[in-house]
Amino acid sequence: MIGCDCQTCHSTDPRDRRWRPSVFIETGDGHSLLVDAGPDLRAQALAFGVRRVDAILFTHGHADHILGLDEVRRFNALQRRPMACYGDSRTLDDVRKVFSYVFDSATPRGGSLPELELFTIAGPFCIGRQEIVPVPIFHGARAILGLRLGAFAYLTDCSRIPDDSWPLLEGLDVLVLDALRERPHPTHFSLSEAIDATRRIGARRAYFTHMCHDLGHEATSARLPPGMELAYDGLVIETPDRVPDPEP
Repeated sequence: MIGCDCQTCHSTDPRDRRWRPSVFIETGDGHSLLVDAGPDLRAQALAFGVRRVDAILFTHGHADHILGLDEVRRFNALQRRPMACYGDSRTLDDVRKVFSYVFDSATPRGGSLPELELFTIAGPFCIGRQEIVPVPIFHGARAILGLRLGAFAYLTDCSRIPDDSWPLLEGLDVLVLDALRERPHPTHFSLSEAIDATRRIGARRAYFTHMCHDLGHEATSARLPPGMELAYDGLVIETPDRVPDPEP
């Protein structure tokens, strides 16, 4: 946090140095997918060697999830094609407003503009052979999307999971879930709410994301239930396409 002298903000643990949350997914058939494109996209791509992105999946259109879109110019140049961007209709409207110059025919064309192709998520869809299942959740009063890919689900900026979405989260190997801080918050799960939701979902492993500086990595992870921990920048997770059936 700017101007903060707390223990987490001055921690020497690299896991306490947090960019805005995003997930880079490499699928079994060789596609590279990015979930959200926050303001730190350039630094994240350089730090972790991201050289190819086949599509961007948006959870919602808030600034910390879309403001890195201008960096797509470099991927356009490397891959010589527009970037496919998927989101619900409200999120795509946000993208068109925030990046209005990209979609304005009066803006001079050239390498200074990201080339974006927008596709509305209206239900499950595939990129290559990978099925992507949208999971409706709430970020305060706003309906946004979580995403499920095989045995992996990503629910950031979540404050409520509606009744119809719980069945979409059955049989997970890995769950990534919002856990902002200890105290309740109107638009994010608190840590205790994230733990309760994780227990109900029953994922084998859970990683909490979108933490504020209230939650230091080492101390918080040490007191979490088994199978749960805080995520951190650079964390790499491997997950099967499906959870194996329990042994007899």
